[in-house]
Parts: sequence; structure tokens; C-alpha cells
Amino acid sequence: MRNIHCLNNISPYGTDLLTDSYALTDDIESAQGILVRSAAMHDMEFSENLLAIARAGAGVNNIPLDRCAEEGIVVFNTPGANANAVKELVLASMLLGSRDIVGGIEWCRENADDPNIGKAAEKAKKQFAGREIQGKKLGVIGLGAIGGQVARAAVDLGMQVVGYDPGLRIENAMSLPSELTYVTDLMQIARVCDYVTIHVPAIPPTIGMINAEFCEAMKKGSVFLNFSRDTLVDLAAMRVALEEGRVAKYVTDFATPETMTMPNTIVLPHLGASTAEAEDNCAMMAVRQMMDYLDNGNIVNSVNYPALSMGPVPADCGRLGVLHKNVPNMIAELSTTISGQGLNIATLNNQSRGEVAYTLIDVDQEGAQAAADALAAIEGVFRVRLVK
Repeated sequence: MRNIHCLNNISPYGTDLLTDSYALTDDIESAQGILVRSAAMHDMEFSENLLAIARAGAGVNNIPLDRCAEEGIVVFNTPGANANAVKELVLASMLLGSRDIVGGIEWCRENADDPNIGKAAEKAKKQFAGREIQGKKLGVIGLGAIGGQVARAAVDLGMQVVGYDPGLRIENAMSLPSELTYVTDLMQIARVCDYVTIHVPAIPPTIGMINAEFCEAMKKGSVFLNFSRDTLVDLAAMRVALEEGRVAKYVTDFATPETMTMPNTIVLPHLGASTAEAEDNCAMMAVRQMMDYLDNGNIVNSVNYPALSMGPVPADCGRLGVLHKNVPNMIAELSTTISGQGLNIATLNNQSRGEVAYTLIDVDQEGAQAAADALAAIEGVFRVRLVK
């Protein structure tokens, strides 16, 4: 029986997928897997029993990824599971940035006691006039699961879409609308687009990528939408652009002390994935990925180890999962050690990711545990699992 601990409330649509070989537990020390949403884990000490952490969502800044990698704990996330929820909020926010809907709502509330509010509204409404998005140019920075959906929806709404993504994956490129204009110069997005939306992870190359140069180049009267991470935008530079009128609206899903004092800003309380459907989808994806790893050793959508899948464990084999440093001659040493145990290697696959790597090996069932123990003694090996 494998124990799973939930650090946050996880949708039952996910936990109900756990098979009879799994049990939910309140004892985190006995858990082989942890399901989490937003709970902070950086100060936690992890039990030797813990094999995997699955984040029911995309962002993983609440999890110590490097430390988990060194302890042989695979961390999963669920990219794309909440993409539709974020896409819909981006579209709604683009309209909020185009039409002064918020200002109009506030005016109505402020004048709620006026018995002639209907007539007064007819006179007041001109101050809340906006513009239509049809025919306007939308720049999409990051064309992954969310950015791709935003691009397709914008085309359907009659917008001209310009896309930028230096790390564009083939599978994402194939799903983009043919009407999209792809550019390789980020500054071109700033110069020509009426609206700009960003959908990239917050990693060293992207943090602060919307800098002073970008803000100064933005088309006058444009709207910038940030539903990814607050750290992607240099807020001081954005403040200047808003004060000078180059940017008409900054719409963000991240409330910070800085954004709350910036003019012409619409701030939402991180609502991007806050739908029942998104929470259900993320929970189901997280549980399925965790079970596939615990049951078969397969890794899909890990954020600290490479993807590697060999399907179900063959009935006549024992499967060894080796989490190790990405160093020369490691595969040779793994193979030699297994051969030294008198075992035949049926299948061996290896993938690396930066400084870490993962190797799956199918061997004869008899003697597989002894081989696992021998592999664990190799320098540079973090953890060895006999998957069963």
C-alpha cells in the first residue's frame, strides 16, 4: 500500500482516481507521495519515504526543486491543465483594459442613491467610453499551453496576433493558428501591438524581461496583461510608462505593494486558475502523473528531472529507476554493476536535464533488489527504486 498526503485541499476528482493500492494519510512521514497546491514547502524536512511531490497547478515556486532533486524526490506540475481558465480571464481582462467597465461600475455604485440615476448615466457614460478589440494587434509572449489558447481565441475574435517565443516547442507550434505572425525580436511586439500578454515561466532568463527598454518602446495607448508572474515585469519601468501615458492600462493578476500604488492599473487577486474546472483538471493530472511514476517509474511533466517513459513494467521484469548526477561514464558504471550481479538488461533508457539525469532499466526479476542495492552505492546516485 502506498500512502499519499495532501498538503492542501485537493479536488476529489483527483484523489478518487487513486487505485486500491493507494491510501490517503494524515501522517506525512509515512507518505510516498505528496499532493500540493500553494502550501510553502521550502522549510520542510522530507522523510526518506517520500518519492514524489505533485503540484496541482503550474507554478512551483513554493517547492525546493534543487533540494528535492538531490534527495531523489521527483517534483511534478500540471502544465496546461488550467490553461482554459487562464485564457478566459485574459480575454476578460483585455476587455477590461479596452473599455472602462470598472470605472462605469464604480460610478453606478457611487450614484446608487440618485433617483434619476438613469438619466444621469446617459450623461456620464461618455467618460467611460473605450475601444473595440476587433482588428487590433495582440502580442503574445510565450506560445505554450496558455499563450497558444489565447492566440487562437484572439484570432476568432477578429484580432491580428503577433507571437514571440524563443523556446517554442514543435508540438506547440503545430497547434498555433495559421493567421499568427511569428517574430523573433521581442521589441517588435512592443512597437506594433495594441495589447500585449505574457505567458512564460519565471526563470532567470525571463525575470524582468519586460524592462525599461521594452516599456519605452511600447505603442502609445497600449494595454499590457500579466497573468504569469509579477517578477516578469520591471514594475518601476511600467510605472513610468503608465504615468507618461505610453501604456494606457496595466492589468495584472498579482497584487503587490508596488502595483497597488501604480496609476491606470487593474489588479486581480491571482484568479487565473481559480475555477472549479481548473482545480479538477489539475488534481486529476497530478494524481495520474504521480501514480504512473510510483507504479511504473515513468516521469512526465517533472520540473526537476527529465521526462522518461517506458510504459508499464513488463510482467517478467523488475524495473530499476535510478536518479543520479549527470556525469560522464555513469551509464557504463550502472551497466557494469548490473552485469556484476549476473543480471541481463532487457531495456535501458536514459535522459538528462542539466546537472541531473534519470535512468530506467528493466532486468530479470530475480536478483533485482540486490542490483538496486548495489546501484545505490555508486557515487553520484541520489536514489534507486525497484519499481513494483
